[in-house]
Amino acid sequence: MKKYARAAGIRVPIIAGIMPILNVSQIKRFISMCGAKIPHRLLTKLERVESDPEAVHNAGVEYATMQCRDLLFNGVDGVHFYTLNKSKATVQICKSLDVKHGF
Repeated sequence: MKKYARAAGIRVPIIAGIMPILNVSQIKRFISMCGAKIPHRLLTKLERVESDPEAVHNAGVEYATMQCRDLLFNGVDGVHFYTLNKSKATVQICKSLDVKHGF
């Protein structure tokens, strides 16, 4: 997708924003306010484990890690994490990605 941005004349760095899902009710409120969408498969998985905060955390970290791997593989210039004062998930993601810088 970066090639389409460049072809359209966009020359600034493209930084992907990632917000790991750590709370199902919170993310549902968030998407209802801004019109964002969660992939149906992910939402179904989250709803199955909604009563188990650790399972929700693990599912959110797993999905965000997969997103980051895909984005970095496809050439984004960087990733910005929306931590919402919950940096543990971001640290886990960065460790999974074997990120050496930025801490």
